[in-house]
Amino acid sequence: MVLFKRKPVQFLPVPEIDNEDQEVWYISQTGEVFVTYEDYLNRLDFYKQKRFICTISGHSGMTFFDALESELAGAAEVDQAFPEALKGPILRRVQFQTVSRIDTLVDQVYDEFKNDYYPGEAVTVHILGGERLRGVVRDKTRFGSKVLPDGTLTPPFSRYFVSLDDRPDEEAVVDDSHIFRDRKLFTKAVLRSFIKKTVTRDSWNGAPWLVKHDVAEKYHIDERIPAHLRYDTKLQERKQMQLQKKASQFDPASVSPGPTSPTGFRLPELKPAPKSHKSKAQQALQAQLNAVKGKHSTFGGHEPGNFVHLPLPGNPFQFPMQPEPTPPPPPPKYPIEDLQVESRGVVRPQLKYMCNDTPVDVASEVKSPFSDKIRMRSIGPLLETWDTLNVYCEIFKLDSFTFDDYVEAMLVATQEAPVQLFDEIHCAVLKILVSSEADGGKVQIQLPELEEEEEEEEEEIMDESTMATPEPEPQPSGRATRSSMAKMEAERMAAEAAAAEKEMEDVEDVPRHNAEEVLKGYDWIEHLRKRDFKEGGWELIMVGLLHQLSKNDRLRASCEELLHQLVPTDDEEPSQETVRQRYSALDFNYRVQALQIICMLTAETRAIRGYMEDCSETMTAYRKEKIEWQRKRKQLIEELKSLNDQRKILLPDNLPPSPPLDPVKINGDVKMSDVEDLPANTSDEVPDSDEDGPPRKLRRGIDRAAERKRKADKEQERKEKAEAAPKVPKQSKQFQKVLKDIQKKEDEIGECEREIAVIDNDLREADCPRTRVLGKDRFWNRYYWFERNGMPYGGLPDSSTAAAGYANGCIWVQGPDELEREGYIDMKQEYQDEYKAKFDTTVPERKKKEEGATSVYNATQWGYFADPADVDALIGWLDPRGFNELKLRKELVNYRDKIVKNMENRKTYLATPEEKDKKPADENDELTTTTATTPPRPRPPTRGRGVTTIAAASQHQQPVEPEPQSEPVHYRCMDWQNTMALEEIGHLHSLEPPPARSRKLTKKKEAALARELAELQEERAVTRKRGRPSSGR
Repeated sequence: MVLFKRKPVQFLPVPEIDNEDQEVWYISQTGEVFVTYEDYLNRLDFYKQKRFICTISGHSGMTFFDALESELAGAAEVDQAFPEALKGPILRRVQFQTVSRIDTLVDQVYDEFKNDYYPGEAVTVHILGGERLRGVVRDKTRFGSKVLPDGTLTPPFSRYFVSLDDRPDEEAVVDDSHIFRDRKLFTKAVLRSFIKKTVTRDSWNGAPWLVKHDVAEKYHIDERIPAHLRYDTKLQERKQMQLQKKASQFDPASVSPGPTSPTGFRLPELKPAPKSHKSKAQQALQAQLNAVKGKHSTFGGHEPGNFVHLPLPGNPFQFPMQPEPTPPPPPPKYPIEDLQVESRGVVRPQLKYMCNDTPVDVASEVKSPFSDKIRMRSIGPLLETWDTLNVYCEIFKLDSFTFDDYVEAMLVATQEAPVQLFDEIHCAVLKILVSSEADGGKVQIQLPELEEEEEEEEEEIMDESTMATPEPEPQPSGRATRSSMAKMEAERMAAEAAAAEKEMEDVEDVPRHNAEEVLKGYDWIEHLRKRDFKEGGWELIMVGLLHQLSKNDRLRASCEELLHQLVPTDDEEPSQETVRQRYSALDFNYRVQALQIICMLTAETRAIRGYMEDCSETMTAYRKEKIEWQRKRKQLIEELKSLNDQRKILLPDNLPPSPPLDPVKINGDVKMSDVEDLPANTSDEVPDSDEDGPPRKLRRGIDRAAERKRKADKEQERKEKAEAAPKVPKQSKQFQKVLKDIQKKEDEIGECEREIAVIDNDLREADCPRTRVLGKDRFWNRYYWFERNGMPYGGLPDSSTAAAGYANGCIWVQGPDELEREGYIDMKQEYQDEYKAKFDTTVPERKKKEEGATSVYNATQWGYFADPADVDALIGWLDPRGFNELKLRKELVNYRDKIVKNMENRKTYLATPEEKDKKPADENDELTTTTATTPPRPRPPTRGRGVTTIAAASQHQQPVEPEPQSEPVHYRCMDWQNTMALEEIGHLHSLEPPPARSRKLTKKKEAALARELAELQEERAVTRKRGRPSSGR
């Protein structure tokens, strides 16, 4: 803050202006506003006096504006030069110091900190062998003094753990005598400037040094001034001292015994006041002065030295003094709590839903095409399973797939219309749970143990025996009384209630499914080891897994519900085929529930945990590499800055001279000297009239004349350039070398930035342990963009559906959890009333008003944004004055381009052009399969066959008469193929691995497999040539 007469300059308050059209004058540097031009000029003249002092540099004799500019420049330089690790400790040491002179304070602080070092500080250490290495203090241990036997104290010392820059894997442990910092970083001059910038002090004698409010908040420094350092306490002490001094002047013998003061000495004896000779008016004025003086005492609030307005003596009109108005509360410092920010009246863009039981009544266009089959409780598990399968697709050996294809596959996969994506997902996940026979066949998860049949039979026998011998009712002994009969009746009723409760428990324990019957003699773990997935094999394995998981109390309800759907009790003879049919007709929501259970089990497997550990190690290596590139970029920027300074120094000597002012030439004009230089036969070749020759001859003559004129112009221009060439100074070799070095450094900096961007993207893709949330809004709704981490933005680039260009393509919104909803939205009535008194509305009313017609109310409800225009509207709706929405808005702005691009690609991928429906009926030949407007042919079923889909698809290449009425419906999700499994293991997950054969047969098998892979690549090439796959049915 700029000083005037060693005190901070106080700015004038902004005047109240009622008329908005009134003309005002404004000083931009101070923010002061003046109503009259005269006041503006007087204040400006005051600021232009050379009597101001810069706080940082201490320079005086400056105008206010020069001092302010010097102070800002000095503050920036001090922030950059002063070590960050020392700022907090030094400020804590300076806080509340009462040293009056700053030079003394600087000397004390410097002596205390010059040999002390703190974690995070860059230092140089002297290790054994005499080598000096640079590093950063990682930790510090302080040891106090020790009392020796002779009573003397040893000096305290410290131990420092220093991470060495040139040896990342090593640390040095040194003491005070083997560590030091750069002398230029911590000097008394730098320390003085830093203290002046960050600390202030009042002008009264004995005032403590106080750290400025914003700096104290940044470094968490206590700002509560101790009571003994406050101004009112000091003033009270002075009064006590003066009172003691006056009392000491009295003679103790002449003072009669009387009461003592709180300080311990006797007060003088009070005598009656002599009769005053003043008039009554003067006495009243004196009493009023005393009252005002008492009112504006130290404890009342007026600072010493301020003027007090008093009534004039003898004034017959005495008005009561008006109390001082309370100052308005200071404006809030943003960001603050989101719901404490006043509403702007902006409505959030409309959400869309992918279910039929929406939280609010919405129109049909807000729902997705398949929403009538999806329940809201399935949206969360659906997103969870899709994200798990795509993040760990390399472990599952699955091609990445879009969310829309995943939903469609879960909806439309049946026995009549099999979908490879549906089968491959289940088989790939099951294979992770139990390793194959070749790998040892070990179960990778913990399964609950099944009860033995013998124990069940014994329990049944015990139950039958207890039921067969009921306890006889007790007969009343002796004479029965009313109390004994009532007691017997109560016991009988309690026994009946217990029997009814036991009967209900027995009814509940009755199995609701035939899982045990269908699994008799079937070991699902053994079949999973053998990868027996064909002809309903994986469906029966799912039944066995769910049956064993139902013994777990946490999963019992969901597993029993699924088993009731797959093997109900009304099936008289359940078998593998009936399970296959049941799973084919299973409801979408049950499919999601079953897949969620087995996907959660994969988190326990060694493959997934090992993958997460590998990703963590990879991210650590990426971060180290990024740090190296950042250091290189920083060094190059410093070198570039030095080269630019050299270029500025050499530039004046290497500038070309100003060009001479030539007369402006008009196109087509020729100087007379050029015409005189022409040959004499020019006029002979250009006839004066059309009668002298044919038109062609005339044109040829004109062309020759024009050509001669052009040659003469070029020659003249060449002569002028030759004359002017010696006048242009050539650039010096030093200047040219500096320019080349600058260009080279800029290219290297660009390369560093590109490498850093690549590493950042690799870090994002390797961040797989958890799904990162974009942020929360004011109503504690969570926002997810699942491409944010753990996967490429558009899925794997070599996936069979990589041409779609997106993975999920939506921003998903999840409602608040129960604690957040109760604590911030549906608060108690007393808190709602308090909020309404402040904002004239309750939180639920504000939520309904600002979210519009679509909302989510709890963590099980989901909505999404799929329109690119909604992204910008959502960013505009978020208020950066709140904590939550400031972070969320920052994330959305960072990923805005990627999100919009994926949304546009999704719309293109899902679009169904009208020309596709208008395909001529006669275009059914083989050539139409390669056009972009023709939907691809449906692939035949792959489940239960011993060959891949390529062999089956090749049969359709033979000319067959078209039968539109019998052709199966083709879905977009059928275009997905698991090429990763074909390339890595040689077959699909849902097919059996090829059996081991002799060498001759193995060679034939290898040749057949090579042909199948070639056909697969050819079909994929045809699919890419055809354009984007068809969407919908």
